[in-house]
Amino acid sequence: MLLKALRETVCTLHEELPRNQLVAWTSGNISARDPETSLIVIKPSGIKFPDLTPESMVVVDANGARVEGDLQPSSDTASHCYIYRHMPHVHGIVHTHSRYATAFAVVGKPIPCCTTAMGDEFGGEIPLGGFALIGGEEIGARVVEALAGSKSPACLLQNHGVFAVGPTAEAAVKAAVMTEDNAAIVWLALQIGTPIPIAADDIAKLHHRYTHVYGQRNPGSHKEG
Repeated sequence: MLLKALRETVCTLHEELPRNQLVAWTSGNISARDPETSLIVIKPSGIKFPDLTPESMVVVDANGARVEGDLQPSSDTASHCYIYRHMPHVHGIVHTHSRYATAFAVVGKPIPCCTTAMGDEFGGEIPLGGFALIGGEEIGARVVEALAGSKSPACLLQNHGVFAVGPTAEAAVKAAVMTEDNAAIVWLALQIGTPIPIAADDIAKLHHRYTHVYGQRNPGSHKEG
């Protein structure tokens, strides 16, 4: 079986989507690109999340042609492949229809940067990409356009949902979870009043600290937060 470890990783990460209420029924998908072969592991189309196994994952090449797997790959495969071909630093992609984030997408609004956590993770607003139909590369093209020049690892697509990317599939899942969390916070804030945006200079400082200082950087080091 090709890419056994990566299949197992992608299968396990799919459990996080319903666990974090990012998907309903069979909607949503995760893919990962193997850095050595450039082959891509992606969810099979229309299979319920509890029924997914490492063996049911589908392996495709950079153009979406099936290399291994008995099932048809996700209907978003062409768009995942487009993103990988145009964003060489990306090795994980997640697509969801999480409700709060998608609510912003269906009214055609990006999610403004109103929390320090959002400044940390996204380095600004979560941008909005244009509308595209499912099945071809068009959605992938909208994602690449939306993320161009942005520090955000995620974007919304008008009338559709969320695409998140990362250097690994796990990083992309984290970005998708954080997208929905911040969308919910901003939506709730809008019910009370007008959310206060964070100044651009402060966002830059938050993002720099998060990406260069936060967490365990060296053996034996300790960082707060």
